[in-house]
Amino acid sequence: MEHIAENGPVILAGNHVTFVDSLFLALVLKRQVFFIGKDEYVTGKGVKGRLMAWFFTSSGMIPVDRDGGRGGAAALMTGNRVLQEGKVFAIYPEGTRSPDGRLYRGRTGIARLALMTGAPVVPFAMVGTEKVQPNGKGLPRIAPVTVRFGEPLDFSRYEGMDRDRYVLRAVTDEVMSDVMRLSGQEYVDMYATKARQVA
Repeated sequence: MEHIAENGPVILAGNHVTFVDSLFLALVLKRQVFFIGKDEYVTGKGVKGRLMAWFFTSSGMIPVDRDGGRGGAAALMTGNRVLQEGKVFAIYPEGTRSPDGRLYRGRTGIARLALMTGAPVVPFAMVGTEKVQPNGKGLPRIAPVTVRFGEPLDFSRYEGMDRDRYVLRAVTDEVMSDVMRLSGQEYVDMYATKARQVA
């Protein structure tokens, strides 16, 4: 955690293995972290819906409607606002949870956000959360979890190039390379959403 500044904007970029990743990330940080999540997590009905809404919003989740093809733009606007306020914003560049525990190709929103705001990107890796909350299982289990942080990445050399798709891909790939090194996951050069469709 020594790689995360005590104040000022910071982007955390990591792998997304299970539903509980953001919870463990929030538990290990000294600063409050904000992240986006599906708005359906906070729009449920009844007692269960209200409890879920309270849990997610109190843990730093900002609900975003990801339907209709505008989810990426909404996520960028939300992240930009959080970072302009000098806060910590966590993002999962894969765009969704890994369908099989491998690390998938990152989407370039992480690069756009880093170049738009100038905030440093601290890569991180969740290790062991798949044992706490295996995909498709109901109740969490007790298991050791490790959160590893890499050194901050500075992309100021690309200032003003946030519309260059080659720069966006290079920045994203550099972040994902660090996440892969930290996590030890096998890398798949395919988007996780595509892998879900193929499976």
